[in-house]
Amino acid sequence: MESKIKFGVIGQGHIGKRHAEMIRRNPECELVAVCDILPSEITNSPAADLPYYSDVKPMLQSHPEIEVVSICTPNGLHAQHSLLALENKKHIVVEKPMALNKRDCEEIIFKALQAHKHVFCVMQNRYSPPSQWIKSLIESEKLGKIHMVQLNCYWNRDDRYYKKGNWKGSLDLDGGTLFTQFSHFIDIMYWLFGDIQNIQARFADYTHKDLTAFEDSGIVNFEFSQGGMGCINYSTSVWDKNLESSITIIGENGSVKIGGQYMDQVEVCHIQDYKMPELAPTNPANDYGHYKGSANNHHYIFTNVIDTLKGRTTMTTNAMEGLKVVEIIERIYALKNSNKG
Repeated sequence: MESKIKFGVIGQGHIGKRHAEMIRRNPECELVAVCDILPSEITNSPAADLPYYSDVKPMLQSHPEIEVVSICTPNGLHAQHSLLALENKKHIVVEKPMALNKRDCEEIIFKALQAHKHVFCVMQNRYSPPSQWIKSLIESEKLGKIHMVQLNCYWNRDDRYYKKGNWKGSLDLDGGTLFTQFSHFIDIMYWLFGDIQNIQARFADYTHKDLTAFEDSGIVNFEFSQGGMGCINYSTSVWDKNLESSITIIGENGSVKIGGQYMDQVEVCHIQDYKMPELAPTNPANDYGHYKGSANNHHYIFTNVIDTLKGRTTMTTNAMEGLKVVEIIERIYALKNSNKG
């Protein structure tokens, strides 16, 4: 019988607890220890019965048997904790975004190559049935040449989300709306259509002036390097609850729109000589009480980690793809100083 792959988790906030839960549910995984600067009584960690550390280094030193480390800390700490785990010869599963700048992503990749370790970037929206379907549709070229792509992300994030004293909303640890809320959807766009160029953007801060250090809304226009043009329209200033996450694709042979609150419903499929297949149901969104996030697909992440490490498959989102999403967002945000909305 094959041995279980042993994990440690850094961070026991909402996502860190989800990682711990998914690891413990997987019969081929073993959760060895967790770490958070807050005590377990405050985090209410599902792994409080295991060794629980307030510092990463003692956890790694005390448990050399750990093979994989999940990085679930604030965005601005992802690079620091990823590098520390890689220096200790561990594979890493790093939550989105991989880091807050391309330079840190490159350092992570270089360290991983030196250590001969894998970097798994968490982009779980790739697993949703509509995403899997549209990927196969694009790869089969059923739509022909892609003319236009519109990505709309309209969510609610208000003072119920941005608590005083929390890392969310800070420039150094959060990074901005595109990093924290919408990098999943930029990843889907990159996954489907590749890189972008000739970017133009406008930004505004309508309702978050006293909540965050960055914009809450933006309009971004660009061209795809492989042809066609696109735009990203986004906001977290929607009142009370999330409104929409959608992608509309106009091709020479037809049109498709995947919409709903979390890009989980095929709203339009009108393609020449093509019949829409029946898709599997989409998992519900992650529910954090007053607000909701992307689909609850983290169990697929750990199945992919296990299957990759045991040589059964390849990783769903590799480090170079994680870097590209960060680089695209970094290039968009670089326009803030030259063209403020």
